[in-house]
Amino acid sequence: MRTTRTLRTALLTAAVAGLAATALPTAPASAAPAAPKFLSAGQWPASLTPWTAGPVRQGLPGDGSFCTAGTIPAKGTRHRDFRTELDTGARQTITVAPTTAKAKALAAELRTALATCLDRLKEQEPGLEGVSRYHGRVNVEEGAHVYSIDTSYPEVGSTDIGLHSVGRDGRTVTVLEWGQLGDLDGAPLKGFRKTTGTAVAKLH
Repeated sequence: MRTTRTLRTALLTAAVAGLAATALPTAPASAAPAAPKFLSAGQWPASLTPWTAGPVRQGLPGDGSFCTAGTIPAKGTRHRDFRTELDTGARQTITVAPTTAKAKALAAELRTALATCLDRLKEQEPGLEGVSRYHGRVNVEEGAHVYSIDTSYPEVGSTDIGLHSVGRDGRTVTVLEWGQLGDLDGAPLKGFRKTTGTAVAKLH
C-alpha cells in the first residue's frame, strides 16, 4: 500500500517555494527562444474547490511519479504542481529535448511507461488490484495520448484514480498527471482530455 500512497502524495504535494529568473533585454537576433508555457490553475478540469497553482520549478520533482520514474531527463525539464482543498492534485512536467527526434523518442518511452505502469505496480504491491485503460489520441500539434490507472486494495476498501497524458509539440514534450481518491466513474475524463489539448497547444 506504500507505493499507492506515494503516488497519491506525489500528486497532492503543493509546491511551497520556487526559483524565479529574470533576463536582461537583448537584441532580437540573439534572444533565446521563449520558454514553453505551463497551464494555469483555471485550465484544469473543474473541482469542488478551486485549483491553486504552485511555482514553476526547474528539473524533476523530488517526489516524482512512479509511472514515469527514470524516463524523463532532469536536463531541459521544469514542472509545476497544482492542488485543491480536497484530496485532488495534479502536476505538469515539460521537457525541451535537444532535437525533435529525441523528443519523439521521449514521448514514445513515456507512453510505454504509462501503458505498463499498473503491471509494475502490481509486481511491487501484492494485493493491489486495478484497471489500466488507454483513452485515445488528442489531435493537437504532434499529438497527445490519454491514459487512466484505477487502483484499489479490496482488503481495506481504498481506491485511487489517476489520469495521465503525454503530448508533443516539436522538441517539447509535456506530461500531465491528475489524481484523487475514487474511481474512473468519478473522474473528469472529458475535461482532462480538453486540458491535455490546451496544455499542448499553449506550449509554444
